Amino acid sequence: MSAHPHPSPEPRWRRLPEERPRQILEAALEVFGERGLAQARLEDIAKRAGLSKGTIYLYFPNKEALFREVVQSTLIERIERAEHEMSARSDSAGDQLAEYMREWWRFLHSGSYATLHRLVIGELHAFPDLAEFYAREVIQRAHRLLAGIVRRGVDAGEFRRIDPMVAARMISSMSISQALWCQQRDVFKHVACPANDAVVLEQLVDFVFSALRPDTSTNKPAHPRPAERK
Repeated sequence: MSAHPHPSPEPRWRRLPEERPRQILEAALEVFGERGLAQARLEDIAKRAGLSKGTIYLYFPNKEALFREVVQSTLIERIERAEHEMSARSDSAGDQLAEYMREWWRFLHSGSYATLHRLVIGELHAFPDLAEFYAREVIQRAHRLLAGIVRRGVDAGEFRRIDPMVAARMISSMSISQALWCQQRDVFKHVACPANDAVVLEQLVDFVFSALRPDTSTNKPAHPRPAERK
């Protein structure tokens, strides 16, 4: 045995104090995913992050505030970047929509989104303030961003006349559901879902653009009624 054994490494929070917020957020997402929002404790998150029990309270007073910051860093900042990028672009609405859908699709396949989705669907009903926060800052904001792209396409004649917010809601919900099905294809083997996620994405993009394509017929109604029985 060596006469001078290597000393135990210092806790991460001592070696990298500037990394504390990031480490806390990463640890929080892990613990929230494992134990759920209701059962998670700040002490458990502090331990996972390599912090002393008291140190985490210097950054977050409670787990609700910590959850808000997790959502901010994981989702809201992504939406903010997309808002700035889309507002600065001058290309077609079609190109913007296709790129937005592909970027969003990649994020939907991340572990962080899967964890947040489970928490939002399964637990936020018990945290009305957090539910209101998530609806306002994530869902509504993302829908407005997507609706803005659709509205530009409608105004430019690229897309048919449609309520942009309805289109945004449909595109968002289809993207989420398809991504979740792809992640569960090994469980639900009877569901007809291509093995390649890229194929599913292209099918989704094709479907959305087909639904938005302008109708060049001036006589055809937007929603034809079924033929009447004689």
